[in-house]
Amino acid sequence: MKIEDLIKDKILILDGAMGTMIQQHKLKEEDYRGKEFKNWHKDIKGNNDLLSITQPEIIKDIHLEYFEAGADIVETNTFNANRISMADYDMQDWVNELNISSVKAAKEARDEYYDKHTFRPLYIAGSIGPTSKTTSISPDVNDPAYREVDFDFLAQIYKEQAIALIDAGSDLLLVETIFDTLNAKAAFFGIEEAFDSTGKSLPLMASGTITDAAGRTLSGQTTEAFLVSLSHLPLLSIGLNCALGADQLYQYLEILAKYSPFYVSAYPNAGLPNPLGGYDETPEMMAEKVKLYLDSELVNILGGCCGTTPSHIKLFAEMASNYTPRAIKVS
Repeated sequence: MKIEDLIKDKILILDGAMGTMIQQHKLKEEDYRGKEFKNWHKDIKGNNDLLSITQPEIIKDIHLEYFEAGADIVETNTFNANRISMADYDMQDWVNELNISSVKAAKEARDEYYDKHTFRPLYIAGSIGPTSKTTSISPDVNDPAYREVDFDFLAQIYKEQAIALIDAGSDLLLVETIFDTLNAKAAFFGIEEAFDSTGKSLPLMASGTITDAAGRTLSGQTTEAFLVSLSHLPLLSIGLNCALGADQLYQYLEILAKYSPFYVSAYPNAGLPNPLGGYDETPEMMAEKVKLYLDSELVNILGGCCGTTPSHIKLFAEMASNYTPRAIKVS
């Protein structure tokens, strides 16, 4: 079944955090290296995307846990699988293999789920992160006009990743944690070029992140401006993730739900980070706050970001099954 058809009838459940689940394995440098990168010239611990190559069973099992918890969509382990982010490890030339291996792990998890359970539609979203660069803000306070990257360069970076995700068999593409909408526009431009190159077209999701108490993205846009800036695109959904907990995110989801011509997604953090950088909201605590999204019919896609686990997603899925998805308002 096409996701465009399924989303009309139910609230779809997105998975939870990948990094949170990886941290539970307490992997060491040698675990990240595996046999493939045993003699790599730089430290690579923390390069979670690399684990799709060196520890694919761990990544597959995480995806499977989310499917078992009730997720309809899992994201590939490719948030940083682009040339800009991989430059930190001198692994720019591994971008293609990283994305292919990550999609493979997700597909194997889906196949394993189908071997155990009655069929239900399950989808793999190719995760495309924002990179560590911004096209809208200068990193040099003494030179406001300076930019580390430009639109055309970013578009090519995204195109390369998108082609690998498409060719490997992703069902849709998710441009997520958008802190700079110009970056996102470059991403979608690159994706369109990837569609032209591969001859394939996939549903598109966009998810922004609110970075301050004023409700703006890092590049200064309000939620309304973020929506308007991307409204020309043929999106399946637009939404918000990361940075905030479920209760802080509510007022901004209200805005999207009121004005968006697309389906709306939300996957907040498990609260705000504690002084040690961890997330303290239990599944029960977070589910109580997420229930407000459902009561108000704000969302069509619901999941979790930093600090969330299959236990969180399981409760979300159980709750959402009793609710009606947000209806798109036809103007």
